[in-house]
Amino acid sequence: MKKGLVIKSAGNRYKVSDEKGEITECLIKGKFRVQGLRTTNPVTVGDNVLFELSDDGSTGIITGIEERKNYIIRRASKLSSESQIIAANIDQLILLASITEPETHPEFIDRVLVTAGAYSVPVKIIFNKTDIYSEGHKKKRDYLIGVYSNIGYDSYSLSLFNDADIDLISDLVKDRVTLLAGNSGVGKSSLINKIEPSCKIKVENISEYHKMGKHTTTFAEMHALSIGGYIIDTPGIKGFGIIDMEKEEIYHFFPEIFRASDRCRYYNCLHINEPGCEVKKQLEEGLIKEFRYRSYLKIFEDNNSKYR
Repeated sequence: MKKGLVIKSAGNRYKVSDEKGEITECLIKGKFRVQGLRTTNPVTVGDNVLFELSDDGSTGIITGIEERKNYIIRRASKLSSESQIIAANIDQLILLASITEPETHPEFIDRVLVTAGAYSVPVKIIFNKTDIYSEGHKKKRDYLIGVYSNIGYDSYSLSLFNDADIDLISDLVKDRVTLLAGNSGVGKSSLINKIEPSCKIKVENISEYHKMGKHTTTFAEMHALSIGGYIIDTPGIKGFGIIDMEKEEIYHFFPEIFRASDRCRYYNCLHINEPGCEVKKQLEEGLIKEFRYRSYLKIFEDNNSKYR
């Protein structure tokens, strides 16, 4: 029996790095279930696993998973009750976004923030491609950075052609296990190539027709960094469906709404149409931003629950 770290998942096949850094292609033994979760991938990148080598030592079978300190999960598809575990045992999530080519919508950002908050994963937001921003794009970027920074999320600007920006991001990921997430085309693989040129991850240009990224990363993969730590490259995500969250707890993961809720008239206020709601009052006063409140309502409505 050997111990190892899952560094790549591709369908039902996994690459596992043992304590000596040797890589073994592994399969899962039988039907795997973890903590009762209905998942499309019970084993994921970042998992610490136990595995047995085949007789000739060329392949392996994963027989067990060590307890996870955390993980990031999303609904496998809009109509599915199953979930997809994106990565496990991570120190932080860096959400790479862009104002244009492609545009990252604030609701997508908010869904990632809610999920990360629910699983106790710190998030940093980075707006990439600032070198192609118009003045209007820069104003929107500055507005969003101001909003998210005031809420409590570290937020940054990035141009892949600015060495100082790359040095800043390198400092953020050094000696940590970082999950890099975002829409297709925001520059995740390009950023990893800048931080760790030896990775040489394939990248493609943005689709001129759709102004969206082309999927170059098809499976999650963990890359060791020469500066220390690991960075996990993930496939571009178009949607981020939230799963396994009670409707009454969703607002807990909107920090500004949670703070305001202490002053609501009713302890079980859901901030929809209850009288004496401090959240609605701060919304009217502009202290809570309308786009953030819309994200809250949308997640609330989408969460397989009806408000009564």
